Amino acid sequence: MSMSGERPIIIKRIKRSSGPGHHGGAWKVAYADFVTAMMAFFLLMWLINTTSPEQKRGIADYFAPASVSETTSGSGGILAGTALGNEGAKQNGSQSIIQDASPDSRHPNDGKSRDGAKSASADQATSDAVKDQQQKQREAAAFASAAQSLRQALQDMPELAELSKNIIIDQTPEGLRIQLVDQEGRSMFNPGATTPNDRAKLLLRAIAKIINQLPNRISIYGHTSASAGQGGKAEGDWTLSAGRADASRRILQTAGVDADRVYQVSGKATSEPLYPDDPTLPGNRRIAIVLLREAPVLPPDKGL
Repeated sequence: MSMSGERPIIIKRIKRSSGPGHHGGAWKVAYADFVTAMMAFFLLMWLINTTSPEQKRGIADYFAPASVSETTSGSGGILAGTALGNEGAKQNGSQSIIQDASPDSRHPNDGKSRDGAKSASADQATSDAVKDQQQKQREAAAFASAAQSLRQALQDMPELAELSKNIIIDQTPEGLRIQLVDQEGRSMFNPGATTPNDRAKLLLRAIAKIINQLPNRISIYGHTSASAGQGGKAEGDWTLSAGRADASRRILQTAGVDADRVYQVSGKATSEPLYPDDPTLPGNRRIAIVLLREAPVLPPDKGL
């Protein structure tokens, strides 16, 4: 501070930084060009992915450079002898190029017919599978209802109540199987006889009522038991089992079962025992009636 009391003069120098100056909107133009190029690139990728090989070939042929012939004739020129007017051979040249460039314009369904056929075939297979599954469900429900009806009939009829133990009902891959099984001291056939006894006839008539509730065809099998000490199948077992099966068929038809519904009647002898551990048990002697898993057979006058 000076002696005269005046304040000293202080000069401040401010240095301004020389940063980058304003360049205008040139970067925006470059960015817009970049975005446009990316859009064009992705559009090209999409077009390549969606076009068919025939369309790609047509586009390539369209943009291919024209071959110039060295001949001096009009047909060797660029126009290949075609005219620019409305007449002449112009259609023969230019139209072929257009058709090659866009082959789908001639046959719009080409390329889709195969896919359409495959799709229709797949839809038909799916529809058939659904119908088959529905048919199996309806058939299983009908079999279960028939089995319940037969069990109820055995309980409601006093003369059949005591025979309920001689009936075995189950479902097999072949169909609904109803078996008339011999019990100890309570057989369905007299020894060595092919004609059913009175107990078997009662059961067969009750089974006939259940069979008539369903449209399925039936197969009837006869089975015999092995004799004690028998080493193999006795010759008479085949005739005996087949005779019992055929006698059961006649009882069913007398009770109202249509003869056209009988698909098979056969004797199994001792080949399929119900109790394999002991083929001599009385339960191996039985008649098996199977309602087959199949569509009903139409009468001859309704088959067309």
